Amino acid sequence: MEKQEAPGATPPATTPWATTPSATTPSAATQRTDCFPGIPDAVSPAPPPPLHVPTRAIIRVGLIAWVIALAATLAIPALHTGEKSWWPWACVSGLVLGTIGYAYVARGRGNAADAE
Repeated sequence: MEKQEAPGATPPATTPWATTPSATTPSAATQRTDCFPGIPDAVSPAPPPPLHVPTRAIIRVGLIAWVIALAATLAIPALHTGEKSWWPWACVSGLVLGTIGYAYVARGRGNAADAE
């Protein structure tokens, strides 16, 4: 005779891993802290201090590079004719975006508060 369950009772799990105790409670293997017996656990070092980056100087160097690239593309006809006609505009967009970035950093608010 088959065993009948009470109404509202949950049926037994059909998967073998759902019925093992390790599926519901962590086993000793998952709670290990000492993976190598006899060797002491490493202590986490303190995080390093933030690195000082001269942001304004880096942006200035980038702006100078875009000015040089724009001068070169305008001075050499082969760099701004035919399929390369967009090259000067790439330099102009680099100058515009760099100027916006420099103004944002020079303003010194929000995320750029620590930039120098």
